[in-house]
Amino acid sequence: MRRTSFFHTIQFKVIIIFVLLILFAMQLIGVYFLRTLENSFINNFSESLRNQAAILANYVQPYLAPGNEGQNEQQIYQELDAIINNLNTISGAEIQVIDSTGVVVSASSQLPRSIIGQRNSQTEVTRALQGIRMNEKEIIDSNGIRKKTIAIRVGEGGQVYGAVYMVASMEEQFETINNIIGFFMYGTFFALGMTVLLSIILSNTITKPIKEITKQATEMAEGNFSRSVAVKSSDEIGQLGEAFNYMSKRLREALASNEEEKKRLASILSNMSDGVIATDDAGRVIVMNRRAEQILDLTADEAMGKPISEVLGVTLEETLEYTLGQDVSVLLHREKRDEEIVNVRVNFTAIRRDEEVTGIIAVLHDVTEEEKMENSRREFVANVSHELRTPLTTIKSYLEALEDGALEDPELARRFIGVTRTESERMIRLVNDLLHLSRFDSHQATMFKEPVEIQEMLEEVIDRFSFQLQQRDIRINLNIEPGMPLVSCDPDQIDQVLDNLISNAIKFSYEGGLIEVTARQLDQEFVQISVKDSGIGIPQRHLERIFERFYRVDKARSRNMGGTGLGLSIAREIVKAHGGTIHLDSEMNKGTTVVFTLPLHREEGAAV
Repeated sequence: MRRTSFFHTIQFKVIIIFVLLILFAMQLIGVYFLRTLENSFINNFSESLRNQAAILANYVQPYLAPGNEGQNEQQIYQELDAIINNLNTISGAEIQVIDSTGVVVSASSQLPRSIIGQRNSQTEVTRALQGIRMNEKEIIDSNGIRKKTIAIRVGEGGQVYGAVYMVASMEEQFETINNIIGFFMYGTFFALGMTVLLSIILSNTITKPIKEITKQATEMAEGNFSRSVAVKSSDEIGQLGEAFNYMSKRLREALASNEEEKKRLASILSNMSDGVIATDDAGRVIVMNRRAEQILDLTADEAMGKPISEVLGVTLEETLEYTLGQDVSVLLHREKRDEEIVNVRVNFTAIRRDEEVTGIIAVLHDVTEEEKMENSRREFVANVSHELRTPLTTIKSYLEALEDGALEDPELARRFIGVTRTESERMIRLVNDLLHLSRFDSHQATMFKEPVEIQEMLEEVIDRFSFQLQQRDIRINLNIEPGMPLVSCDPDQIDQVLDNLISNAIKFSYEGGLIEVTARQLDQEFVQISVKDSGIGIPQRHLERIFERFYRVDKARSRNMGGTGLGLSIAREIVKAHGGTIHLDSEMNKGTTVVFTLPLHREEGAAV
């Protein structure tokens, strides 16, 4: 989270608001208070000066009144000077006593004595001598000192005997006012300081919970829901904290539920036997499960973000169909990296929201085995039909011949009947083999396992083929490892396997050839038995399908030799039922080797 500068915080704004409010209030109060104080000081000072001037006028009136001409003039002036100096001592003002002609007759001691006898031409004095009762004026002298001048007439009734003129300095009042302003300014600064301090404390009570909530919101954005906001009040901030804690709890529960659902869905997708691919509204892959990766031989990283048509390799027309929201099914043939061809059936389903297609779900079914089974079934039906039709046709032909008169010829009849019997036995063998395979396919084949000695079983099988071996002048060698343990098997079933393998070795060996039957202990669990001939061999291209039902390398020759094409298939099913394995190696004109394994016999409770 980007760190916010203090000057951009709510706390700073709250402090500024409080400071401005206090500053505005103090200025408003200060202007009103100082203006009122100044007016009060000036008015009191003026009123005091007027009173003094009026008192002085009353004192000097007898001295300036007409009828005092006979008195000693010098004595009058001395008495006036005494009165004026006493008053000057009290008020500190400059005082002049002026007669009716405007001449200064007496003055306070701080004035030069030269002004006595001089005419005072000040406007206030002139107005007072004209009978105007009170005349005032504020002036600033040459030294910049503010002064108050007042002139009051001396007389009674309508007569004017003279005037009293007073000039008093106002600096003391203004100095007092300035001191008060200074105290007020100090008080204002102190109040601002206290306001800042208190606003910091007060704003911190507001911003601290907000900071806690902001910090918690940041933690939540990063996935940490374990913290909660401390609620210390029941006001709006406390209610906000409680609401935030409740939201955090509900969000934690919702995310936990969502995560659980996500994991459940991921587990389901991962363990589905079908592949699943999901796209966005533009057809780009956004989800792909593990099974889809296996089917398409493609990793999710390789497919993510690509168009689904490119991932699946479908045509433009098919892409347009399911992007338009139509549910379609497509059969794809994919070639994996190992060149294996897989058949995939893809079912496309549109995801709709408010009738608008917002994505596509593609479900992939690997139908390769199903296709193989279907092909095998068709081939199996065709092979069974063909195998049965040939002997039935032969039997029908010979029976018709017998019916048409061949029965009258005993020798020819015996030969026809012999062929019919041979073909019937061939059909019986085919049906028996099919029933045998059917029991293995349906897991209904019964196995009677018992401990069997390998050497004895192999010798019995070879004895059964001694006549055929002599006829073909084929030698057979039996190689058995000394000390061979007993094997656990069904003797009849394994006899059938050995009969089939040795019979095939005799059929496809040259006259004067050699067959080797070998038995050895493979490991602590299995015995390995192999039948090797020196016959015509099998081409490499046929080895993959040699154990398939009705599969023949040389169909005409195998059929003429009386084979049904099911021998190796039955042998494989019998060995698998015993828990063993079987495989075949061959090389043209050098012979064929068939190897299979059987489990060792274990006494009950014996350690493996």
